[in-house]
Order: sequence, then structure tokens, then C-alpha cells
Amino acid sequence: MDATRRALLAAALAPGVVLASRPLTPPPELAAYAPLALRGEGRLRVLGFAIYDARLWTGEGFAPERWADAPLALEIRYARGFAGRDIAERSIAEMRRQGELPEAQARAWQQAMATMFPDVKPGDRLVGVRGADGGTRFYANGRRLGELDDAEFGRRFFGIWLAPQTSEPTLRSRLLGQIG
Repeated sequence: MDATRRALLAAALAPGVVLASRPLTPPPELAAYAPLALRGEGRLRVLGFAIYDARLWTGEGFAPERWADAPLALEIRYARGFAGRDIAERSIAEMRRQGELPEAQARAWQQAMATMFPDVKPGDRLVGVRGADGGTRFYANGRRLGELDDAEFGRRFFGIWLAPQTSEPTLRSRLLGQIG
């Protein structure tokens, strides 16, 4: 992967944001998890170029300070193309920001994500859903990709955007609906 694509991908998981427009309903693949409402959203831009829009969908009674225990869905609509294996690799790097991650666990999670995540092109949507059971399910453009039934994986994965240790606290605040 060339240096420009690597920088764009790194920035995709370490976003500077602008508020995006609000849709009225969740994406169709979230119907099974209803009722969900848009909590917050933001747009990642790097060097003035849009990378993706992110939206956080939550259920009734969601409390931002307890995000790690709540069922939720994160939707990302890409404005640029990325290889699925690169998204998985960068996800692990961002998950490590939340604390020590044993190497064997990191390798297993990265392999699972690399197997599930497709290459994305502009306009593609990836959605991650953490259910009440703590498991994480992934969708691409409405098609189910797979799941990981590991509560710690879910906490770390969604923590890329929602944990206090995120590389972009402004996006975190927007997604959690703390700033508009």
C-alpha cells in the first residue's frame, strides 16, 4: 500500500469531523435491532478530502457514559476506497490505544476482520452492530458479513470511535450527541 493510501486509511480511523446531514430512519439492515435512533454523526476529512461519514444508532435509554455496555450500531459510508485487510489492520492499531492487547488476541481479531471486511469503494456502507449479548455483527451494503461473539472485541472495536482514548475526541463527542 502506498504512503498516500496508508495516510488516508490512518486518518479514516483518527477522524477530524464536520456534521453530516441526518437521515430519518436507520439503514434497512438495522430493522431487526429496532427501535434505534440516530444519536450523532460526523464526517471525516483529511487534507480537505472527505473520507467517510459515520453515524451512531442507539436504543432508548442510551447513556453516553455507559456506551461500552449498550447495544448500538455504527454506520460508516465511505467516500474513498480501501482494502478490507487494511481496514482490519488499522482497526487493530486503534484498538491498542485503549490499553494492552495480547499479540495472539490482536492477530486473531485482525484475521477475523480481514476475512469479513470487503474492499470498499466510494458510496459503500459498512455497519457494525453490538447486540445486547455483547456480540458484534457486521454488514456491507445491507449484506451480513459475519460476527464475532466476543464482548471484549466489541468493546474495543466500537471504542475506536467511542472510548475516551479515541484518537479523535471531537468525533466521539459528535457521535455521542454531546456536540452538534
